[in-house]
Amino acid sequence: MELSDLVIFRAVVEAGGVTRAAERLHRVQSNITTRIRQLEEKLGVLLFIREGKRLHLSPAGRVLLDYAERLISLADEARDAVQGGQPRGAFVLGAMESTSAVRLPAPLSDFVRLYPEVRLALKTGNPQQLAAAVLAGEMDAALVTGPVAEGPFEREPIYTEELVIVASAGHPPITAKNSKPPHAIVAFEKGCPHRARLEAWYLLKNSMPVQTIEITSYHAMLGCVVVGMGISLVPRSVLATFPETGRLSVHALPPGSDCAQIDLIWRKGAKSPKVEALLRVLRPPA
Repeated sequence: MELSDLVIFRAVVEAGGVTRAAERLHRVQSNITTRIRQLEEKLGVLLFIREGKRLHLSPAGRVLLDYAERLISLADEARDAVQGGQPRGAFVLGAMESTSAVRLPAPLSDFVRLYPEVRLALKTGNPQQLAAAVLAGEMDAALVTGPVAEGPFEREPIYTEELVIVASAGHPPITAKNSKPPHAIVAFEKGCPHRARLEAWYLLKNSMPVQTIEITSYHAMLGCVVVGMGISLVPRSVLATFPETGRLSVHALPPGSDCAQIDLIWRKGAKSPKVEALLRVLRPPA
């Protein structure tokens, strides 16, 4: 199996067929078709399910695609290392939902403009999921907040988020010493650090809410809070993106528990030119 075989295979997957892949790679269609069939013969499996002129990845093709992405990315890194470190090739960045929505649009727009030879992909998850993906080689780097299990990571602090509790408008004070717990908290699934912080805070007060309502986006979460379904802990920066902030009440956490640091992490020894370029964009000179 040659690297060029994998490049052609990935191009067919990304383009959705042989014709567009041939255009992208500046090759004739018959050459692309022949190379795919030769690759299938070498591996002894069908990589695509063929329905007329339409191609769908087979189960074996999905497995190979993951390896192809990693091998091509590694080859790109090797070329960068010997050609002066110019960022190019695939770059998969992970981030939490709030970071992706609020912090990253502007710097990633600059990144795409400054480094057009990099194919940037952004994926979201909780810190544990993101750290595991970095260790597995599925992501080049990720923006996470603690706690993250110790591993062979290097890290650079990027943002500090102020955390606040939000409730419906007119809600009684929440952080007062004798305040009653809400019936429910509204949060992401387990693994979300903000949910863990809110649960830990109520646990210390010996007054855990009865129910946790799991939501998959911040705007849906804040919508549930507006109508009185429960309270939530969110980065204050998220509120700037929500049009109904006038129907929320915002409650400050005690000093020491009201901030979260966001770090960029990457696997130790794998600070590629693409990671260095991202750091330059995320932390421009003052």
